Amino acid sequence: MPTKKQIAEQVVKGLEIIYPEAKCSLNYTHPYELMIAGRLSAQCTDARVNIVTKELFRKYPTLKSFADAEIDEVAEIIRPCGLYKTKAKSIVEMAHQLYYDLNGVIPETIEELTKLSGIGRKTANLIMGDVHGKPAIVADTHCIRITGRFGLTKSTDPKLVEQDLRKLIPPEKGSDFCHRLVIFGRDTCSARKPDCEHCPLRVYLDEHLNGFKCKV
Repeated sequence: MPTKKQIAEQVVKGLEIIYPEAKCSLNYTHPYELMIAGRLSAQCTDARVNIVTKELFRKYPTLKSFADAEIDEVAEIIRPCGLYKTKAKSIVEMAHQLYYDLNGVIPETIEELTKLSGIGRKTANLIMGDVHGKPAIVADTHCIRITGRFGLTKSTDPKLVEQDLRKLIPPEKGSDFCHRLVIFGRDTCSARKPDCEHCPLRVYLDEHLNGFKCKV
């Protein structure tokens, strides 16, 4: 039976072959916009977030405009994302902190990022990887589900999954690995009905890990 490290190595390699381009599925131009999109993605699909942020970023084109925005007006735009009142409040507060307290500078550590209103570890890791180019593990629903199926973690707690994967995934590959998991989760390894019969990663792992089977 292969070790977790061996499985992780082959999963990383297989995903790189299947998806040579790793790209964040959230649309943004400025780093603070990725923070806002990340906040909106809680309990909401990235596809819906991208629809909503198109209007949101058009109405509020600068960080200052978000910092000075009326919470109720932001809430009305982001209503389709769910939890819109809570999200609107944290978005405006976060923008205010960034613009007025930090002079628009995006923090470069998980600890500092998570001090901002509404920013949890998932979004903080997204910023660390995509904005700062630093080691990151974005433990979203796709990451948790798929790495669990491959036996890389037994937990469903995002922070614990992140800790488990940091021991297994090379730091420089973590961010892209998580982006590829999102695409793979949508294409093949869905929550309700994974397409195991046509799974290119499963075929790859069968070949390189002596018939290894994932836990679906």
